[in-house]
Amino acid sequence: QVQLVESGGGLVQAGGSLRLSCAASGRTFSSYDMGWFRRAPGKEREFVAFINWSAGNTYYVDSVKGRFTISRDNAKNTVYLQMNSLKPEDTAVYYCAGGRPLRPEAQNSYTYWGQGTQVTVSS
Repeated sequence: QVQLVESGGGLVQAGGSLRLSCAASGRTFSSYDMGWFRRAPGKEREFVAFINWSAGNTYYVDSVKGRFTISRDNAKNTVYLQMNSLKPEDTAVYYCAGGRPLRPEAQNSYTYWGQGTQVTVSS
């Protein structure tokens, strides 16, 4: 069993940066692939970024490529999402997820989910 807790959200002006963290409990964290998703107001939850268990592979939705970076520290059981050049359209609740997904963006194939952290980008 793995529990995920996100932190690092907040209010930032457009062009600013935030780093989200997702702390995992459980000794099996390092064996799971991890993803970040977000749900904007009035929209469905969408895929943002993925990192495989060894941190050898990453994958991003086109809208965040070049601005967001996903990373992980398996010794600390933590996955990060560094968000730079934030835009108002990045405003959303951000969730981390873990598991062995069939595809990075396949939400239904992630096993574990955090409760989310709010990111608000003002213009």
